[in-house]
Amino acid sequence: MDETVPITQSIDTLYPDANIPSQQQRWQGLVNQFETKYGKKPAFVARSPGRVNLIGEHIDYSLYEVLPMAIAADVLIAVAVSSSEDGVTATDAVIPMLNINPHKHRPSECTVPSQGEADIDATVHEWTNYFKAGFNGAVDLLRNENEKFSPCSMQILVDGNVPAGGGLSSSAAFVCASALAVLRANGREHVKKKELVELAIISERAVGVNSGGMDQSASVFAVKGDALSVSFSPQLRAEAIPFPKVVPPITFMIAQSFVTSDKHVTAPRCYNLRVVECTLAAEMMAKKLGVELQDDSGPLRRSLRGLQHAFYSGGKSTRNPPRPLGKPETPYKKQVEEMLSITPRLLDNEEGYTREEIAQTLSISVSTLEQRYMTKFPVQATRFQLGKRARHVFSEALRVLAFKELLQTPDSANDPHLLLPRLGALMNETQESCREVYECSCPEIDQLCGIARDAGAYGSRLTGAGWGGCTVHLVPKDKVEHVRTAWIEKYYRRREPDISDEKLEEAVVVSEAGQGSMV
Repeated sequence: MDETVPITQSIDTLYPDANIPSQQQRWQGLVNQFETKYGKKPAFVARSPGRVNLIGEHIDYSLYEVLPMAIAADVLIAVAVSSSEDGVTATDAVIPMLNINPHKHRPSECTVPSQGEADIDATVHEWTNYFKAGFNGAVDLLRNENEKFSPCSMQILVDGNVPAGGGLSSSAAFVCASALAVLRANGREHVKKKELVELAIISERAVGVNSGGMDQSASVFAVKGDALSVSFSPQLRAEAIPFPKVVPPITFMIAQSFVTSDKHVTAPRCYNLRVVECTLAAEMMAKKLGVELQDDSGPLRRSLRGLQHAFYSGGKSTRNPPRPLGKPETPYKKQVEEMLSITPRLLDNEEGYTREEIAQTLSISVSTLEQRYMTKFPVQATRFQLGKRARHVFSEALRVLAFKELLQTPDSANDPHLLLPRLGALMNETQESCREVYECSCPEIDQLCGIARDAGAYGSRLTGAGWGGCTVHLVPKDKVEHVRTAWIEKYYRRREPDISDEKLEEAVVVSEAGQGSMV
């Protein structure tokens, strides 16, 4: 966890072998455009990839373990530090922000006072907000080390090919790459991966989303060829999990629904609402159990993982009469199973809870409830489905444990005909829970998953925030083309009869686990 972000002179270690020629052209094109626009070559390029989450959906912000992997798609930021030769003489930092696609992402410029920060209007969905978020996080870190620190002026050119709103964490890749670029430009030669992840998690929340931490961890910590186990309690920890060598090999396909659900736009009724519901579920269960929650690293400082810790901490219930609490020596998996089993009894209103009902249980006013949980990240809801959300979180946490155990069991490699269906079954269970319990799927996602299973996929599920975006599928190697053809015929061409070959190529990707952030 004390590892630093690698610095490399070659991109050969970053991408699958088949992608190297096209990526070399892309990188050279970025350097050439930078030189054309700024009259000099960039000093360096900061890079962070997108990710696909294999299992562990919507549980990172409840501080439960997840299992993503990085993908080849990434964000590149070419950077040069400005000097007097560029006409920069003021003490304020001046940063022109250019994109290789200026028609879609218009140029902008940011001026930051020597002891100030970049202004972010989270109500306006601007591409430059993500750079500013990473900039502010990096500057905060450097000021904590030196209170007199002033950021330098920079020139940047951005190239990103992670689909926005596709559920592959384009925003986290952008914020991580931005923070890395700013740290490097301001003299930080060696950037620790953990500090980059931690500042990026906080930074992305400035754009208006209750980010959990999985996306940033996968973007930075990922190891080429491996899955990544990311845990958040008692502290952030990442562990590379090699895929078993089996025949046929473990193969994942990613398919876009082309239903865009940008969580920064739909957050009040989708992503942020789920964060609030999970937090309130923890608060309500704690109140009914008579346990005291402590602040933790969750987006709203309370989490279902924190509830589990409090329940099994060995304390006494404050209820009168007191409720029996969990025993500290209970094994972790058994703890999660018990939390799942008591949820329906504690959160038994299947219609959902109103603000008034929640406030009454927590012994606070409605205005206090809204101020504490719904002001920083506003939500739109009249009823809050606390029981459903908690059941998904606890059951999904158990599926992550089972998935990870299968990957790490040596005997599993001896019989892939058992391993792959078991992994796939867990993914299918996740999709069912996302659709029926967490309610973050959509008809197009369900259709893609059904087509893939009928064509031979072992497991299919949404990945990312949901409500559109991408799907991930565990597919036998010899069924890859069969699944691809089925999607083209039964989904893409029916949805868009004149779809281009280029868009079809973009729609379906056979994904290999990629490398994390680099300079």
